[in-house]
Amino acid sequence: MGTATGRTDSGLGVLGADELRLIRAFDALVLSWAERLEADERRYPVLLRAEDLEGIDYYENFPHLGLAVSTADPERLTALRASAGQPLTALPAEVLNEARLGLPSAACYSVYFDLRGQTLPSEANRFTTVATCYRNETRYEGLRRLLGFSMREIVFVGGGDGAKEHLSGAKELVLGLAGKLGLDMKTEVATDPFFDSNGSRAKMQLLFPVKEEFIVDGLAIGSVNYHRNFFGERCEISLPDGQAAHTSCLAFGLERWVHILTARFGSARSATEALLEVQ
Repeated sequence: MGTATGRTDSGLGVLGADELRLIRAFDALVLSWAERLEADERRYPVLLRAEDLEGIDYYENFPHLGLAVSTADPERLTALRASAGQPLTALPAEVLNEARLGLPSAACYSVYFDLRGQTLPSEANRFTTVATCYRNETRYEGLRRLLGFSMREIVFVGGGDGAKEHLSGAKELVLGLAGKLGLDMKTEVATDPFFDSNGSRAKMQLLFPVKEEFIVDGLAIGSVNYHRNFFGERCEISLPDGQAAHTSCLAFGLERWVHILTARFGSARSATEALLEVQ
């Protein structure tokens, strides 16, 4: 069969052949946008250092989403299995070592960590990357909400005006595509908890939204995000004149697009055909 029939319990989804063709076709379209914007394509390590995440207040602002990666101590694990008397369904904390690595919940973090301590060559620098991202959600729902999912981003790092222009141009591309595909899409300002609600950056959000989401059928399938100079300051990324860089990004949850486009056109195969026609 062309579509997946596997269960998606616990957020562990399966993509079939037709769905894989669709996700690749959509990703290729976004990559063509990135090439048009002269974004450098990068592929980063799967894991992030816990100390880097702590440096951007990740564990303070997103304690509910974080997923850590640890190793099991062989001796403790062997002793546990010997005493358990039955197959293990989970590894308890007492057999695990300290978790020094974490799984990303957004693809763009690696861009900023990779640029740490650098002076940018210009006021406008763009990058694109795709990553498998992970979020510890309270519930999962097929391809609409997965534990591990694919995120494609086009990231701007540079001056503040350029960061805002990147977002306005990105919104035009996404809304234009939605119109061609006949998607009933709207944008909504998201309540983003990234900044402390009592902090100065959070108050500035009232003047310029930090995050806007693209909504179809009640589901956020992408977003545009403006971080101001937060990552520039925390990661010491400088403009040629020495000021901290501003950052913004366009992000897509690829499996969510598969879900929405399949629903719109009746099948993943028909959705791929429609997508290829509008490119």
